[in-house]
Amino acid sequence: MALPQLTYEPTSQNQRVKGFEVPGDDQPRLFKMEYMADNGDAEVIIQAAYRQIFNEQQMLASNRVLWLESQLKMGQITVKEMIRGLLLSPVFRERNYEVNNNYRFVRMCVQRVLGRNVYSDREVLSWSILLATKGLKGFVDTLLNSEEYLEHFGDSTVPYQRRRILPQRSQGEVTFAHMPRYGEDHLAQLQSLGHDFTRTDAPGFYWQPSEKLQKVWLGIALSGSVLLGLLVISVVLSWFGLLHI
Repeated sequence: MALPQLTYEPTSQNQRVKGFEVPGDDQPRLFKMEYMADNGDAEVIIQAAYRQIFNEQQMLASNRVLWLESQLKMGQITVKEMIRGLLLSPVFRERNYEVNNNYRFVRMCVQRVLGRNVYSDREVLSWSILLATKGLKGFVDTLLNSEEYLEHFGDSTVPYQRRRILPQRSQGEVTFAHMPRYGEDHLAQLQSLGHDFTRTDAPGFYWQPSEKLQKVWLGIALSGSVLLGLLVISVVLSWFGLLHI
């Protein structure tokens, strides 16, 4: 017999309070299927979905799930179903689920799927128990079928960080996309291996050359360096009359 999900009390976070502020740069931009007129608009929605679920750090061309993109463009699936497909994709599992403990993964998914921070440690524990008992698919399905998700995003809206505006502040909250996707223990391990996480490229799909192509480039660079060195030596020897060019 399956146990019911552990209950938790919502707190009065910013996104649960109706605001009267004037819209500005800190207001979230909505990406909805209703606004899609052609494939160019579909690409914008697809990019927004990748950016929300994978964050900009993982927007690599090799991470794209092309069959999901094709089905969305053809109208065969909804935005909600594409979000589910991204969350259950092998690359998301490998780069987010398998490298974090359940608590960190739950916090990350609540931010990206429900568009808010967790209410408390009890909510983290509640979702972590569900993740451990029902697995990744059961956890994702419960999140996407929750009343909170359906009320705010439904079937056609890409999730977003809800209400970043804070009263009496000149700027809104830091976006979830700027927060680390790993726990501190795993991040320290990656940095000790020489990985650099200070990259600040513009949003978009980053092209990642293959290992074979990288070796070709390295060979070309080394050959060029050798030829340049021989040319410099030849010029120096010609100055002393030891070599005629």
